[in-house]
Amino acid sequence: MNIDGILPFARILLEKVVHSGDIAIDGTAGNGHDTLFLAKRVGEHGRVYSFDIQEKAIEKTKKRVVEHAVEKQVTLLHKSHDHLSESIPKEHQGKIKGAIFNLGYLPGGDKEIVTKPESTLSSIEQLFEMLDIGGIIVLVIYHGHEQGKLEKAAVLQYVEQLNQEDVHVLKYEFINQKNNPPFIIAIEKR
Repeated sequence: MNIDGILPFARILLEKVVHSGDIAIDGTAGNGHDTLFLAKRVGEHGRVYSFDIQEKAIEKTKKRVVEHAVEKQVTLLHKSHDHLSESIPKEHQGKIKGAIFNLGYLPGGDKEIVTKPESTLSSIEQLFEMLDIGGIIVLVIYHGHEQGKLEKAAVLQYVEQLNQEDVHVLKYEFINQKNNPPFIIAIEKR
């Protein structure tokens, strides 16, 4: 396939803005794949702040970054992503280049523990204030479950009303796939 899939496209967006020495956020640590990707992008002089409410996710992410020897540039936070403002040091606020959120539930985990519209929207608002000009927030929206449908609706309603003078908002999706395929919302600060 010549068209990039959802997760590869999310990384392409982040590769455009996250470089060595930068600050990045993984709003949903999950199994640690995005944290590892970002840690490799920022290198030993950068920093990745990785959030998750599940201890299991933090443990898996820690194991993954240690296995790849990038743990010194990663800060793992066992808390909800809506605690961004209080968790990111002041010296890094305003300098964040990229962030990613995989909304839904932890793959292989408890499907009853899911991201919620209220905390997701709060974290987007907080993060937008901390983004550098040209910084990007990538939201991978999994909506194949009831809570995911509610979160999808809330996120779309929120981003559609953002002022185009302040942000560019992109929606990237496959429209002929079955079973509620995930899609991307990307928000670039102008």
